[in-house]
Amino acid sequence: MSDLKGLYPPLAAYASGWLKTGDGHQVYWERSGNPQGKPALFIHGGPGGGCSAVHRQLFDPQRYDVMLFDQRGCGRSKPHASLENNTTWHLVEDIERLREMVEVDKWLVFGGSWGSTLALAYAETHPTRVSELVLRGIFTLRKEELLWYYQDGASRFFPEKWERVLSILSEDERQDVIAAYRKRLISDDPAVQLEAAKIWSLWEGETVTLLPAASSSSFGEDDFALAFARIENHYFTHMGFLEHDRQLLQNVSKIRHIPGVIVHGRYDMACQVQNAWDLKKAWPEAELNIIEGAGHSFDEPGILDCLIRATDKFAS
Repeated sequence: MSDLKGLYPPLAAYASGWLKTGDGHQVYWERSGNPQGKPALFIHGGPGGGCSAVHRQLFDPQRYDVMLFDQRGCGRSKPHASLENNTTWHLVEDIERLREMVEVDKWLVFGGSWGSTLALAYAETHPTRVSELVLRGIFTLRKEELLWYYQDGASRFFPEKWERVLSILSEDERQDVIAAYRKRLISDDPAVQLEAAKIWSLWEGETVTLLPAASSSSFGEDDFALAFARIENHYFTHMGFLEHDRQLLQNVSKIRHIPGVIVHGRYDMACQVQNAWDLKKAWPEAELNIIEGAGHSFDEPGILDCLIRATDKFAS
């Protein structure tokens, strides 16, 4: 374990601001590291999770110029928890606007969980703008993946936590948990929204690591939970706004020329390792790393080690 690589030291952003999208949103962005370094983009999870300062530490600050941003409706972006004009393809456009704003021809794109989904969608839409891909906790937004985590699958490993998810639903509503939570998360009653949001958010916060983590409690904080649950459920209700649920895998042919590293925990309960295996089969040139003794979270030791090694490799 002592040979495992960890995060780079904490560092401040050297620039930040808000990108006005022209359709009602202001997207928060920040840059850290070396302004003359290799351009990189970090895409956070959720959708609705927001980026944090620790994500800057996944890159060598001497060799990378890293862009982080909060996707529409979450983190420091405005308006908070908004679902209007908030789709995968709006986010893809936002990423392109950010790239054009910093005037780089292409950049390394790093995404985990939903971030891997959005990274694939962006790369497949703009394959000439991506120099490398680092993807963790693969999520391709197929119906089977959503049913596993929000209907019947992961629930069998965390029955006591799943019971809390079901506790506010009627017997009939339990047949479609995503739809039942949708009604509450878009309710006109803020109290109904918040109750559902905190339960939805905590389900994920308490199941993404192999072992319980103290950090899971932050998923229950009001502002975070409201944006996280509303936006996540909105995307899942609409199947990620994809044309069909195998779209991202079928379009991998557009990015096979891009160097890529895939990292996935063997015991990832949020996104099964089968997802990473299916992506590797579609993209045989990519390097697949299945991490034993790890779940879903980026900061589990084996996963983090592999991610840092990937960004170090691509820095040169």
